[in-house]
Amino acid sequence: MPLTRKGAATRQRIIEGAAEQIREQGVFALRLEDVMARTATSKSQLFHYFPDGKDALLLAVARYEADRVIEDQQPELGSLTSWPAWHQWRDKVVARYRAQRSDCPLHTALAQLGAANDATRTVAGELLDRWQRQLATGVRHMQESGEIGPELDADREAAALLAGIQGGVLILLTTGSDRYLESALDLGIAHLRASGRGGL
Repeated sequence: MPLTRKGAATRQRIIEGAAEQIREQGVFALRLEDVMARTATSKSQLFHYFPDGKDALLLAVARYEADRVIEDQQPELGSLTSWPAWHQWRDKVVARYRAQRSDCPLHTALAQLGAANDATRTVAGELLDRWQRQLATGVRHMQESGEIGPELDADREAAALLAGIQGGVLILLTTGSDRYLESALDLGIAHLRASGRGGL
């Protein structure tokens, strides 16, 4: 049965409250009692929206954080129509992960649920698909204007750029260094640019 507007708002408030709790104290310190206190909800309300308890709530938080990954890159990610726009998007991605360092809420929530879990794979896959589609749209726009060579496969180029980002983010999470992420973005964009009219 679809949620009422009030029910949807309550469920969203619980998710956002749990996300804030994780950002402040980490996922291992997350207690449902603290989420209830933060969001002014009862135990019966919390289990009404999340019958499986903490795991169900963590999965909802992971989806919320996955949405934020895309939202935090806007409007730049949706407007990759010039080289300055691509570099503005690049700077925004680096700034986002530089600010988070090892405290990536999405990574934390997914790790707590388990990397082999079908639900976590679905959340991660949906995020990467959405991200890749928007990057590929940007590549195609630049191909139409002659700034990127028509011989390049937009979907594969977007996938390669995204793989570089994810590798850079993983290294950032494990070492605290963002230079790998910066290198992946810079070289990926340079490769696209070199294929177009006038090269670099």
